[in-house]
Amino acid sequence: MIIIIAILILGYLLIATSSLTKVNKAAIAVFTGTVGWVLYICYGTSFVMSQHPLEYTDFLQGMEPTSVTVKQYVAQNIFIKYVGRGAEIVLFLLATMTIVEVLDNNGCFDFFKQLMKTRRSRKLLWVMSLLTFLVSANLDNLTVTTMMLVVMHEIVPSRRLRLLYGSAIVVAANCGGALTVIGDTTGLLLWNQESVTATSFSLSMALPCLVSWLLPTWWISRMLPERIDSQWQSMPYRGDDTNLKVWQRLVMLLVGIGGLWFIPSFHAITKLSPFLGALCVLAVLWVVNELMNRKLMQADVMIQRRTPRVLQHGVIQLMLFVMGMVLAVGVVRETGIIHWLAHQGQAWLQNVWVLGALAAAISSVLDTFATSITFIALHEGASENSLFWKVIAYGVATGGNILLLGSMSGLALMKMERVRIGWYLRHVGWVVALSWVIGMLLLIL
Repeated sequence: MIIIIAILILGYLLIATSSLTKVNKAAIAVFTGTVGWVLYICYGTSFVMSQHPLEYTDFLQGMEPTSVTVKQYVAQNIFIKYVGRGAEIVLFLLATMTIVEVLDNNGCFDFFKQLMKTRRSRKLLWVMSLLTFLVSANLDNLTVTTMMLVVMHEIVPSRRLRLLYGSAIVVAANCGGALTVIGDTTGLLLWNQESVTATSFSLSMALPCLVSWLLPTWWISRMLPERIDSQWQSMPYRGDDTNLKVWQRLVMLLVGIGGLWFIPSFHAITKLSPFLGALCVLAVLWVVNELMNRKLMQADVMIQRRTPRVLQHGVIQLMLFVMGMVLAVGVVRETGIIHWLAHQGQAWLQNVWVLGALAAAISSVLDTFATSITFIALHEGASENSLFWKVIAYGVATGGNILLLGSMSGLALMKMERVRIGWYLRHVGWVVALSWVIGMLLLIL
């Protein structure tokens, strides 16, 4: 047990210092999860008899317990449960990322560039930030951040201004993602395990997320000049697969984004995992994609690339990171230490202020998903739509904006624009921390 816990703690330290060590977070998470389970199954008898004695006895059905039967029980009844939890999130991300890829391949996001066509710096900031906030509420916030940063880089030539616009994009993406159960991995995890319902979660998070987005964005707007020398091109008549017309791109955009809005209703009606709803949306969009492209081109001419191109490198890392962290925290939970810690810290962990402050502080340097999955494991007994779940989700989303280190979106900005933590904290981070306090007040009250 001590070795497994030590490996998890070491993994957390390496994740928190990944910007210094240059070791990939996904690699650390996968290594921690896999090694933890190998060690667990090596000492499976003691763990199983301490945590699942009755279930193991039923599994044996009168057979003699051996090292082989213990390993079979762990593999079939314990390990597979955490694989399923991680797979639900990973498959959802895979489906939504492929939806983004299909839309991007056909130029459906060119409409966003046209909305941002202005030389007034503050107007550009608010339009860019609003689009990021709204889209990230429906798509993975890392994907939206990367897409908007690329657009921003093409529009804004000044590196100083790109630092400010990029900071606003990251804040908007993380706050928008926290608004819904499908916009961020934390909300998706809570939704998958039925800790929250989509409507209750969004209604509770609306005001805190709006404050955490609007206040830093307003502050950033005060640092901008009156006008900006932006670079613009006319809306291209293109698509990486085929050259779709404007109305065709608009139809595909409505099918993709509108389908994502239907996923909570799909889950409420069928009670099936949300990733299946995302796959249904992807299937419909893919059929529309085939029809649009085939109608434009001659039926006997093969489209060179009808399938989406390889998924973005950062999103693949995110999926591996999520799976690794689910397995790592799962193996520690199965040792019984998390239940013991939850019992020991029951008094101060029930205080929502302490909980929110801890979640924000830890996620600012560790990682938002790693922080949230740890806190969620400590509060598995909380009721559905409990305030604790929303405090965790809000705390980690805002905490990831304080230093940029805690969120994948923040790390993407640091990598693309070489943002220094000191500069960000002086200009934006302290305002984010202030907005967290205001948002927490609104959430609790």
